[in-house]
Amino acid sequence: MRAAARRTQDNGMKVVLFAYHDVGCACLRALLESGATVVLAVTHRDDPRENVWFGSVRAIAEENGIPVAAPDDVNEPSFVARVRDLAPDVLLSAYFRQILGPALLAIPKRGAFNMHGSLLPKYRGRAPVNWVLVEGESVTGVTLHVMDPRPDRGDIVGQREIPITDDDTARTLHGKTAAAAGELLGELWPRIEAGTETRTPQDPAMASTRGRRGPEDGRIDFTRPARACWNLVRAVTHPYPGAFTLAGGRKLYVWKASLAPGHKSKGPGRVEDVVPGRGVLVGAGAGESLLLERVQLEGDVERDADTLAVSGALAVGQILG
Repeated sequence: MRAAARRTQDNGMKVVLFAYHDVGCACLRALLESGATVVLAVTHRDDPRENVWFGSVRAIAEENGIPVAAPDDVNEPSFVARVRDLAPDVLLSAYFRQILGPALLAIPKRGAFNMHGSLLPKYRGRAPVNWVLVEGESVTGVTLHVMDPRPDRGDIVGQREIPITDDDTARTLHGKTAAAAGELLGELWPRIEAGTETRTPQDPAMASTRGRRGPEDGRIDFTRPARACWNLVRAVTHPYPGAFTLAGGRKLYVWKASLAPGHKSKGPGRVEDVVPGRGVLVGAGAGESLLLERVQLEGDVERDADTLAVSGALAVGQILG
């Protein structure tokens, strides 16, 4: 099967792929299925400090006989020369974490393209899947665009929308994003090969940019409406670092929560009720409440919130945060 996959791509357009994460995996598979000749897969070394829960571009490349590189700096002159010597027709970036500089972008004969995990020009920048949940969006998508030295600003080649449901977390949305990225690339690749792809400039008036998210961005602000608190929880729950508050001076991670329509709060962050078999009601802004369902005190195990309340670690009247 590996030899067949290699033969299938021998006559295709030459591509150097810069890719990581599940979106990178989906795009590599789409290139192989489209008959592209991937002459090099550039990826990252997995960080032992990071929770690596996603697929491996390296593994897929090696299974298909594709050379793999993971340089510390893709813009280092000797690596740029290596890419130039391969004479690629196309550079494709998919969830790659380094910015490709002008020297790399000038190499490909047909152009350099990037697969971004939002509907550009909205949510340029890092962590778009997490940000769209934090911001309470009902739809997101993927965008294939031309790369230029300014990240996420090149002309749009194509897009695919992804509905966001109330059941989505960052992990499920990543899965949808990867699937949509593979489908979009497979649909557009014949046009790129033929040189007939459309290129539509982005509207700067519609642009928004978000930065990298860190663990401290998971702090719950119970003065905000319940839906905003809930959106944060599902945006950073497993496999991400988690949303948190403070309970008795210890971090309390909230891994799962839900809205509690009709329940009027007595104040933001106040533990209002323990609902056996369901969770713990906590006051939020705008007179609303949030039901905490799965929680974890720092240094302890994850458990149902009502079970933690029975242990005495959460008590009615206690103020969180």
